[in-house]
Amino acid sequence: MPKNKAPKPSKAGVAPSPPAKPAAPPDWPQFKPPLPVVDLVPELHPATPKIATIPFFFPKNLCRDYVTFLKTLPLQTTPGKPKRGEAVRVNDRFQIDDAAFATRLWETTGLREALLDGEDVKNLWGGEPVGLNPNIRVYRYSKGQYFDCHYDDSTNLTLPTEPPISARTTWTLLLYLTSATEGCVGGETVFYPHDRQLPSEEIAVSLETGTLLLHKHGDDCLLHEGREVKAGEKWVLRTDLCIKR
Repeated sequence: MPKNKAPKPSKAGVAPSPPAKPAAPPDWPQFKPPLPVVDLVPELHPATPKIATIPFFFPKNLCRDYVTFLKTLPLQTTPGKPKRGEAVRVNDRFQIDDAAFATRLWETTGLREALLDGEDVKNLWGGEPVGLNPNIRVYRYSKGQYFDCHYDDSTNLTLPTEPPISARTTWTLLLYLTSATEGCVGGETVFYPHDRQLPSEEIAVSLETGTLLLHKHGDDCLLHEGREVKAGEKWVLRTDLCIKR
């Protein structure tokens, strides 16, 4: 049964589409050098198996190329007043359904092998991983911007493979493209494992350029927030892990 969570301030599932979408997906930069550049090893957080990181998922030069490219996209600033039941989020974002890019991230980066073959993690995903959510999101947090405490919802979808696969998302994937190295101060992703916002219980994940952060979502999602950026810019690429249903 789903765990009772009280209080449950707000959820952040798959966000509604922005008012205007491009007619075609972006021409995402190629993965140069070819990925992976190191053996990808998911590292479970010592405090909870609901959080994992994969260091060096993107090398720093590729992160720089992506930030340069993402700055050319038509980002939209989130509304200052959220809808009822939604968390306060102040950032600039871009969203696109791009199954081809999701497939590239899954099949050509080493991610699939890292999640399926890792002895310490292969049973964590809630089922058989079959790909990534084609709903690709880009987030830019500038000075003063943040994402208040919330939970990420799971969603059912059909992956446009041949044949199509009925799937469900189980883990959020956040690729950090900037960190203190690029002048970003603040912006940590902070988790509260007991569903209460107490500093003594927080698990703070600092930004590391090129690191992929994975955290469980849906009924088992930890309350979490994206802390305010104090200086510079925090750039994040987001999708979700899909399992067969």
